[in-house]
Amino acid sequence: MSEPIRVILVDDQPLFSAGLKMIIRSQADLEFVGDAVDGEAAIKLVEETKPDVVLMDIRMPVMDGITATRRILSTVPTAPPKIVVLTTIQHDEAVVRAIQAGAAGFLTKDTTPDFLLATIRTVHSGHSVMAPALTNELLRDYTTPGPANDTALEDLSGRERDVFLLAAKGLGNADIAGELFLSEATVKTHVGSILGKLKLKNRIQLVAFAYQNQLLT
Repeated sequence: MSEPIRVILVDDQPLFSAGLKMIIRSQADLEFVGDAVDGEAAIKLVEETKPDVVLMDIRMPVMDGITATRRILSTVPTAPPKIVVLTTIQHDEAVVRAIQAGAAGFLTKDTTPDFLLATIRTVHSGHSVMAPALTNELLRDYTTPGPANDTALEDLSGRERDVFLLAAKGLGNADIAGELFLSEATVKTHVGSILGKLKLKNRIQLVAFAYQNQLLT
């Protein structure tokens, strides 16, 4: 039997936190290992408990969730936790800043328990959780692009550039494979190589990178 997924919660609303704790503790494959009420305390908690997944509220006192996300991912050199940010508003500029900081996805606080649990398991397995269309909509509306950067993809091979542009438009591996007449396994390998070369943490950051460098125009 595999080890349970270690989860911490960072949120300053006691009633909401109590509900999430009950949901997480009800699952045999999840282990609730601690909670914090602000970003500064979250950083210390991550150091102490070494969780696999962090559920991180965006707006909190002392230190907000975006700053805490950036600090955690920059100070945990190997196997950092996957961070899912929590927000009350779906179309939220702060979500974009959290993505840019390295969050693996986001949830609105009115999500269902089943979707919450599925999200924890999905990000733990290495995937991002955010609808591609919504990702593009948020980034289009809230990203401040720099000048068009023709050299941004110079380290990628021609095929990797093809995969990058389709992934940046929100296509999944199966759709990219169909477009380029490749196997899904080959596409997955290309995506991993692209993320490594561009020093990006996940596919959501890939989309943000494309918008910031005006690569989709």
